[in-house]
Amino acid sequence: MSILVDRSTRVVVQGITGKFGSLHTRHMLEYGTGIVAGVAPGKGGQKFEDRVPVFDSVHEAVAGTGADTSVIFVAAPFAPDAIAEAADAGIRLVVVITEGIPTQEMVRVRALLDARGVLMVGPNCPGVITAGECKVGIMPAYIHTPGPIGVISRSGTLTYEAVFQLTAQGLGQSTCIGIGGDPVGGLDFVSCLELFERDPATKGVVLIGEIGGSAEEQAASFIEEHFTKPVAAFVSGATAPPGKRMGHAGAIISRGKGTAAEKKRALAAAGVHIAESPALIGETMRKAMK
Repeated sequence: MSILVDRSTRVVVQGITGKFGSLHTRHMLEYGTGIVAGVAPGKGGQKFEDRVPVFDSVHEAVAGTGADTSVIFVAAPFAPDAIAEAADAGIRLVVVITEGIPTQEMVRVRALLDARGVLMVGPNCPGVITAGECKVGIMPAYIHTPGPIGVISRSGTLTYEAVFQLTAQGLGQSTCIGIGGDPVGGLDFVSCLELFERDPATKGVVLIGEIGGSAEEQAASFIEEHFTKPVAAFVSGATAPPGKRMGHAGAIISRGKGTAAEKKRALAAAGVHIAESPALIGETMRKAMK
């Protein structure tokens, strides 16, 4: 079992002929992801790597291949329209790798997706992978191994670190989701925790948070009231000065709120096992599983 993507997922790559899109499409194909189509306006009729048909629009790709999931490598100025096009075409899940999309544009896009019941991972994220089955994004596949631990992270590189440590601890992963750290995005911690709670193959979850916003505090409330599986967490940014943005657009402490200390306190009060260092994420999850 898994959440969001699996062997049956049919993926269309928007921006498949670009340098970045081409590179990661090859990696996804090597992993065994079911990429059934690509989209590049004006290049319809071509084939990527002599195997993936390229269409001029997502509507044509869905009609021709039955694609149900889109991964977007389109440049930031054009990404909002690409997301909207995927939603209009009947895509159920949009994974947005693109970074630098203006927040105001994402507010508009998020409203459109909600109205159509379309799920989104990202933007500004590494994507989602169900270990051994399907990779939709840019994460390094070789560190993943199938198993019972779900991973949800606002940080791309810390996602990889957490997975590497879990694998080293003998704890394989069910599904790993890099939700991104922008102020306005798609699936959040609570949305993903709800999915993992319903997944019988997921026996525990690693949660990687960071300063800024209230997503971790909301996750703590959900875990305390509704989540029945062990959770280990690390919150980055403990030494970040107030008012300074650290990496992601959403990683900023405002008026003393959104600090790492506040988030760790909320999570600990909900029974979450806290890793005090990124080097201890895997070990903390192993202890939580006992």
